[in-house]
Amino acid sequence: MPTSPPSAAQTPQSQTALPLAAASTSAARPVEVLDGKIMIVDHEPVNVLVAKKHLQAAGYSNFETTVDTANALQSIIAAGPDVLLLDVNMPNANGIEILRELRNRPGFRHLPVLILTANDDASVKLSCLELGATDFLIKPVDPMELAPRVRNALQNKCFQDQLQHHTEDLEETIQQRTADLERSRREVIYCLARAAELRDNDTGNHVIRVGRFAGLIAGQLGLPDWYVEDIELAAQLHDVGKIAVPDAILLKPGRLMPSEFAVIQTHVKLGHQIIKPHTINDGSSRRRSSYEECPIERDSGSLMRLAASITQTHHEKFDGSGYPLGLAGEDIPLEGRITAVADVYDALASERPYKKPMPREKCFSILEESRGSHFDPRVLDAFFAAVPEILKVQAEYRDHYNHDAAPDAGSA
Repeated sequence: MPTSPPSAAQTPQSQTALPLAAASTSAARPVEVLDGKIMIVDHEPVNVLVAKKHLQAAGYSNFETTVDTANALQSIIAAGPDVLLLDVNMPNANGIEILRELRNRPGFRHLPVLILTANDDASVKLSCLELGATDFLIKPVDPMELAPRVRNALQNKCFQDQLQHHTEDLEETIQQRTADLERSRREVIYCLARAAELRDNDTGNHVIRVGRFAGLIAGQLGLPDWYVEDIELAAQLHDVGKIAVPDAILLKPGRLMPSEFAVIQTHVKLGHQIIKPHTINDGSSRRRSSYEECPIERDSGSLMRLAASITQTHHEKFDGSGYPLGLAGEDIPLEGRITAVADVYDALASERPYKKPMPREKCFSILEESRGSHFDPRVLDAFFAAVPEILKVQAEYRDHYNHDAAPDAGSA
């Protein structure tokens, strides 16, 4: 029985027709043209026109061109293109040197550069690629290659720009968050310092003045700006240990008994424990200022390390007769020596409910008499150099007391 011929749908030819048709449709699909400025640098005007014509046929319209090879580098920098088509062998200019100069400039290190040249020397190609050339095309350039390679270069540039913008946005966000955290931390530190000071000072301005004085002294010593900023804040915590001193002793009117004064002296150890708990032996091992021994970079913990050191060492004396560790000379951390001068001067010069401030010259005289015994001479010199600014701080942050309601005498 004769068989009927296979239908068209069953023939081998018809089985391949659909994929071929699909491929034909895909090939006919228009290629997306990316927006971007294309710059063409060539000493031959005809080469510029030909490259431009091929790219215009592919849908590109934003061009910058030059045949002035002597000023090619300046023209490229001024134009700021998104992709550069660059000839290598040009009179008055060398494309490889232009590429090298561009790669040395931060704004052009990632600029896509397509080398267009009639020179097919392998060493030339290697030199261009080593300098970061994006692609290398031999003249006469095949128009079927030129447009896709330019598009790929523009796409890479687009991705690079997006990544750069994302990085910048991320850095800005991080900087803002870091600034917010730093501001919050500083506010907390000030609140803690003020809480301690308000226990025996109605205004809390003493801690502000001591901090400002310490910053001014540090500035006169030529210390880095970050250190000046940190010590100004950290010094405000110098008496935070008073929080743990019993009210019966801290607020006792009249002169303290030796045993009571010994309790008052514990505020330096208590303050150190509040800020950075560790043992006295650990504290003794850190005698010199970490900044003096080896200048340290500012980090997230530097401010609190500074504050912990100040709370423990601001009652040390240069001759070794201070407390709690009996340190002497430069074994006392620099921040402790600075805060000692600032604290004593403010105690002498400030009004209290139980006393009037000492005259300025009397305060200076007492400080000078303690040169080399209580105070580091170098730090004291820095204090006197900062006197004009110190007097301004005193005026700005004066204490105001109601003497009618004040006790007859104060604690030592």
